[in-house]
Amino acid sequence: MTTLTELDTQAAAMLDRAIDALAGRRVAILTGAGVSTDSGIPDYRGKGAPTRTPMTAEQFLGSASARQRYWVGSHLGWRSFAAAGPNPGHEAIASLETSGIATGVITQNVDGLHVRAGSRRVVELHGTMRRVFCTHCGQVFDRRDLAARVENDNPWITVDENVVLGPDGDVRPETAVDFLVPDCTVCGGMLKPDVVFFGEYIPAEKFREAEQLVQASEALVVAGSSLVVNSGIRLVERARRRRLPVVIVNRGGTRADGRATVKIDAGTSEVLSALATALPAAR
Repeated sequence: MTTLTELDTQAAAMLDRAIDALAGRRVAILTGAGVSTDSGIPDYRGKGAPTRTPMTAEQFLGSASARQRYWVGSHLGWRSFAAAGPNPGHEAIASLETSGIATGVITQNVDGLHVRAGSRRVVELHGTMRRVFCTHCGQVFDRRDLAARVENDNPWITVDENVVLGPDGDVRPETAVDFLVPDCTVCGGMLKPDVVFFGEYIPAEKFREAEQLVQASEALVVAGSSLVVNSGIRLVERARRRRLPVVIVNRGGTRADGRATVKIDAGTSEVLSALATALPAAR
């Protein structure tokens, strides 16, 4: 576990303030892409982040060639994406939940690493790459089973160990012309990953679940998110309206720095590990 001495002087001082603000409180945790960078998954907007040209829902649903490009890149990236494991930040959050401090975690990530780390109450705002569903009949498929089908139908496809992975587990393929797009084995309908595409809204029931978790808590910790996405800033506002302490942990600025009780400019793995060590278990 990380100790205060492993952080720079300013971050350590802010961590002390965060511990004071959170002590004795039940905490909701909101995470973004910065929590997963120590697992080898790149950030969206941090320093050195790759340029993003995300496919929109309209493109995916309206163009067969766009779906070919998407599925080739998604498959190539998913193999590397799925091989990533939870890091100390994910494990610290799971520990905070086990000890009764954290009420659960709300994540903007689709990597499933909170679940694999042992967190039990996880609200995946943007969905998960673990599942694929049919847009016609609603049948749900495990991504691992679909990957096997993709490779069986497209034996030419290879996974490059040096592939440049995107934050959502995607890759920009060189070509997709000959790729056979998987369809629903139940009805033959169009398959779509169970994630919120660019241009789609977060399902209302999913956001309500996130709101309920904040409502059941006495503080909010934001980790690894610049809060550019509106869903995150809305949850911060829900906490502020209830006058709850808001602790933000992120390398670089966020949209809510001026509204935070404490802002710690440091790595999420280090700070979350220190919080898990310092905060007393709930009774």
